[in-house]
Amino acid sequence: MLEVRDLDVYYGDARALSGIALEVKEGEVVTLVGSNGAGKTTTLRAISGLLPVARGEIIFEGEPITGQPGHTRAELGMNLVPEGRELWPSLTVLENLELGGYAKSARKHRDETLAYVFDLFPRLAERTKQLAGTMSGGEQQMVAIARALMSRPRLLMFDEPSLGLAPVVVTQVFEVIRRLSGEGLTILLVEQNLKKALEVADRGYVVETGSITLQGPAKELLANEGIRAAYLGI
Repeated sequence: MLEVRDLDVYYGDARALSGIALEVKEGEVVTLVGSNGAGKTTTLRAISGLLPVARGEIIFEGEPITGQPGHTRAELGMNLVPEGRELWPSLTVLENLELGGYAKSARKHRDETLAYVFDLFPRLAERTKQLAGTMSGGEQQMVAIARALMSRPRLLMFDEPSLGLAPVVVTQVFEVIRRLSGEGLTILLVEQNLKKALEVADRGYVVETGSITLQGPAKELLANEGIRAAYLGI
C-alpha cells in the first residue's frame, strides 16, 4: 500500500532523514521505533505531505505522490493522528469531527462514520457539545483518533499516541489500534513505548539518527537483545 524509497529530508541545512526506505502492506500494522530525535516524526510528516522531500519517492497504492500536498493525500486515503493531538480547542467535539470528515469523498458518509466513531468511543457521543480544549488528555486523544477516522482512511498513521497519557488510557489506545487492525485498517505507528508498539505490530523498523538501522518481524525485534538493552533497559 505504501512504499518509501531513499527519502532525504532537511531542516534548513541540517539533514533530518537519510535514505529512509520502508514499506507497509495492506492490512499490516508497521511500527517505527527509536529514541527521541531519531527521525520518526519527521518520517511521518514527510509521508503525510507536511514536510518537503529533498530526495526520494513516496508511492501510495502504486501511484507516486511525493510532490502532492497534504490535503490531496488525505483525499487519496491517508491520514495522520499527530503528536500532541493538535485539535481545534475552541471548537466542540462534534465540530472537530465534522472538520475531519470535510473531504468530498468522506462527506457523503458523514452520519455512518459518526456512528462508527461513537461506537468506538462512546464517551465522545456523550460530549459532542463540549469544547475540545476543556477535555482531559485521554479524551482529546480519542477526539484526535476519531477525527482522523472521519476521513475514512485506508492508511492511518499514529504519531506517539501514548504520549503524556496515564497507563490505563495508554492501554485503551492500544486496544483501539488492535480493533482497527482487526477490522482491516492499514496502520503505520510511531511510538516511544517500544514494547507496546512491537506487541501490536506485524513488522517494525528501528530508526537511529535519521536512518533505518534494523527491520524485521515485530516479535523478532522485541526478542532482540540489543534492542531490549538499548530501549527497554533489560
